[in-house]
Amino acid sequence: MRTRELLSGGLRIGCVAPDDARGVRDAEDLGVDSLWVGGHIASRNPGPEAMVWLARLVEQTSSVVVGSAVLLLPLYPPAIVAKQVADLDRASGGRLVLGIGAGGEYPEEFSACQVPLNERGGRMNEAIPLMRRLWSGELVTHPGPHYPMADVRIHPGPAREGGPPIVVAGRQPVAMRRAGQLADGWMPYMYSPRRYRESVREVCRFGVEAGRELDDFAWLAYVPVCIDDDADRARRDAAAFLGGTYRQDFERLVMHIGAAGTVTDVVARLREYVDAGARHLVLLPCRPDEQQLARLLDEVVPRIRSRQSASRSSRRHDSL
Repeated sequence: MRTRELLSGGLRIGCVAPDDARGVRDAEDLGVDSLWVGGHIASRNPGPEAMVWLARLVEQTSSVVVGSAVLLLPLYPPAIVAKQVADLDRASGGRLVLGIGAGGEYPEEFSACQVPLNERGGRMNEAIPLMRRLWSGELVTHPGPHYPMADVRIHPGPAREGGPPIVVAGRQPVAMRRAGQLADGWMPYMYSPRRYRESVREVCRFGVEAGRELDDFAWLAYVPVCIDDDADRARRDAAAFLGGTYRQDFERLVMHIGAAGTVTDVVARLREYVDAGARHLVLLPCRPDEQQLARLLDEVVPRIRSRQSASRSSRRHDSL
C-alpha cells in the first residue's frame, strides 16, 4: 500500500524542486503532487549533494511527496543511506521516496569516493535489499561481498514499516531488470514515449521472471519540459538548457526525449508518455522562469487529467 499511496492512484504530477525555499512553497501551493531533488559528488557542473538537498526539502515542505531523483547509491555505504533515510522519513511524516541510480557518466565521482566504476551495478543490487533489512530495526548480519556487516541495528526506523518506496532510474536493460526484480518503481530519464512503452514491457517481464506481482508498482517518467507561445523558441531554450548540463548538442534530441513547444504541443507530448504507461510525471522545467511551473499546472495538467478521466469513463461505459 505504501507505494500506491505515495506515487500512484491516478495520474500524478511532480517536478524538480526549485532551489530556494520560496520557490518550493510556491510549487506546493500551486498543487504539485511531488517534488524531487538530485545531485552529484564531483560532476563537471556545479551542484548540490542529493541527501543534503533532500534534507532541506523535507523541512521546506508540509504535504507533498518528496524524493531523490536521483541518489547515486553506489557512492554511499548503504547503512549510512538507510540511517539518513529513516531519519528523513520520520521528519517528513512518511512522505519520502528514495530514487536511486547507478551513475557512471562522471567517472571522477567514483574515483573520488574510492568506489570501482565496474562495481556500481553489483553494489546497487546488494544495497537495495540490505537497506530494507536495516529499516526493520532488527539486528542485521550480512556476508557481503561489498558490504559485509555483523549485528548491525539501525533504529529508530522509518515512519512506515518496511521503509519508503525505492524507485530505480536508468536507461539500460540492467536498470530495467533491477527495477522489476528489486524496486517499487521505475523512473527513466531521457526517454521517448516509444522507448518508455518498451521499458514498461521489459520491467514487467523481469518482474514476472522474479515471481513478483507489480500491481502496486509505480511508473514514473522524468521529462524535460519548456512552454512558450513560440514553439521554436521553446525547443531552442530546452536544447540549450540540456546541452549546458550534459555538454552535448540537444537540438535534435530534445524533440525525442522531452516536451517543448506551445501549450498544445506540450499537452500532446505528455499525453504520449501517459499513453505509454507513465502514471507519475516528474517534470523538469528547462527555463529559469517562475511562470513555467504555473503554466504547466494551470494550462497543461488539467487537460491531461481531463483526458484520463474521459478515458476511464469510457472504459467503465464499455464494460457495462
